[in-house]
Amino acid sequence: MSQPVDPGTPDRVSNLNLPNVLTTLRIVMVPFYGWALLQDGGDSILWRTVAFAIFVAAMITDKVDGDIARSRNLVTDFGKIADPIADKAITGMAFIGLSIVGDIWWWVTIVVLVREWSVTLLRLSVLKQIVIPASMSGKIKTTLQGVALAGLSLPLPHGSAHGGAFDVFGLAGEVLFYLMQVLLAAAVAMTMWSGYEFFRDAWRQRDRLRSAA
Repeated sequence: MSQPVDPGTPDRVSNLNLPNVLTTLRIVMVPFYGWALLQDGGDSILWRTVAFAIFVAAMITDKVDGDIARSRNLVTDFGKIADPIADKAITGMAFIGLSIVGDIWWWVTIVVLVREWSVTLLRLSVLKQIVIPASMSGKIKTTLQGVALAGLSLPLPHGSAHGGAFDVFGLAGEVLFYLMQVLLAAAVAMTMWSGYEFFRDAWRQRDRLRSAA
């Protein structure tokens, strides 16, 4: 005979669910993306295209796992921690890899990664005390970063860098490269602004909690 269920006690959601599996898969993709991107010093058309496909797949799973977790009430503590780590791992690998091959300036990568990981660590450290919902600027930042990094993962010619290796794409590829750079500049601006908003809101909530105490 089955045990009666107390309606006042919510069921514990298992960590072994589809959203968490997708999140874990996204983490597993990170080294494969980096390996593909850096093949032949970043000059391989084939492997740059593979890197693009892996990155796009990671971005899709990021959207899908969140939607599934919310719609099916499968939000878990593991997911709350692993999901932002997976996001920052794949985008961080993209920034670092693209800087190694010369497609993104190193100072841009350093500034963005310091902001991203400081926000992530603070969010995880105050997870139980302070809830800071995703802002519109943060969502715009994520979209701009995703599009720009995906585009720059492609084997696009530009100036003397990779030009000979990627001549097959011609002028259209070069135009697309600089368009992605414009989107990246917008992403960096939104990254810094959303970071400011996050820290501002975190301090405000902390002060309210202290006042209430």
